[in-house]
Amino acid sequence: MRFQKKKISNGQIITPYRIIPGGTVLVEGNKILAVSEYDIPVSDALEIDAGGRYVAPGFIDLHIHGGGGSDFMDGDVEAFLAVAEKHVQYGTTSMVPTTLSSDTASLMDAVQLYDKAHALNKRGSEFLGIHLEGPYFAMNQRGAQDPRYIRNPEPAEYRAVLESTSSVVRWSAAPELPGSLEFGRYLRSKGILAAIAHTDAIYEEVLEALECGYTHATHLYSAMSGVTRKNAFRYAGAIESAFLLDEMTVEIIADGVHLPPPLLKLVYKIKGADKTALITDAMRAAGMPPGESILGALNNGLKVIVEDNVAKLPDRSSFAGSVATADQLVRNMVQLADVPLIDAVKMITSTPAAIMNVADRKGALVAGKDADIVIFDADINMDMVMVGGNLLYQAQHQKQLHEAGR
Repeated sequence: MRFQKKKISNGQIITPYRIIPGGTVLVEGNKILAVSEYDIPVSDALEIDAGGRYVAPGFIDLHIHGGGGSDFMDGDVEAFLAVAEKHVQYGTTSMVPTTLSSDTASLMDAVQLYDKAHALNKRGSEFLGIHLEGPYFAMNQRGAQDPRYIRNPEPAEYRAVLESTSSVVRWSAAPELPGSLEFGRYLRSKGILAAIAHTDAIYEEVLEALECGYTHATHLYSAMSGVTRKNAFRYAGAIESAFLLDEMTVEIIADGVHLPPPLLKLVYKIKGADKTALITDAMRAAGMPPGESILGALNNGLKVIVEDNVAKLPDRSSFAGSVATADQLVRNMVQLADVPLIDAVKMITSTPAAIMNVADRKGALVAGKDADIVIFDADINMDMVMVGGNLLYQAQHQKQLHEAGR
């Protein structure tokens, strides 16, 4: 029997402002019908007992490359679906699939594959659009991006990509490159989020970029300039610029490795939960055992080794990618950075929803919004994950209760 209505009761409901103990969430179809601090009598509904656990909006990952052994650059639709199905187990109900720097043909292929996968994705995290990370980066800040493909913005290229699809929702670039300001203005005219990334920009360049549409900072601190010196003079880098410019939102890889606890605390203290989104930036090794893996496409990606909860270059000279999952991000902000649970959840729900301009339908447990809901315990272990009203993940005891209720 497929229930049109679902009733979640006996949970601690997390809103952006408070936690409602013993509350109830009622779902009908793919939407939230009601949220109450009291019991809501209803018949013919699937009853889900939260057992005193936390009930929160589904997690939104703005920046993710892969997981479960697959990557969005693998060149097939199945890889897209596999990543979405893997990460839903960890509470990610919406994601923005992200590419790596590549040639024009590969960019076009990734976008076209995204469009095909989007129509087929029924068992995983919902796709909110595609994020093109690169190839317009500063060579000095390329990180693990393939140097063969790093280049300045090319109007003929990016216009052709964007004319081929309406699915690109964000594009990350270094704002100091020749042509980057024009690129930012073009993205803004298309309603696409422009973000600074892999950049050596100083404050004056970031400020001008902000005025041209670059309102977001990609993985703050990672592949990004800090204070620099030219002769005797010091210049504020992109990191300090993101802190100083109140209008700019940021995202952080809160895996506890890319940013250690003091930096997690610093970002939260300066930018706050309303301006900071948590991202996994996960590669294919997320959700997999430690060992050797590949960053990027299987056929021509970069060999890496996963250890200490992070991917590294084989010589261990640098990090080469994140293997985080969304539950770990929230857990780390609470346990490592001493952030209140309400704010940690906000940083992966309502804040990314606002950044991606989907707050009208996602990011909060409010009547009328999408029924993207997670239930987890005090250690942020997932008990249940619902996407659009569909139960896509249940812990074993919840499965048993579900079967008993049929």
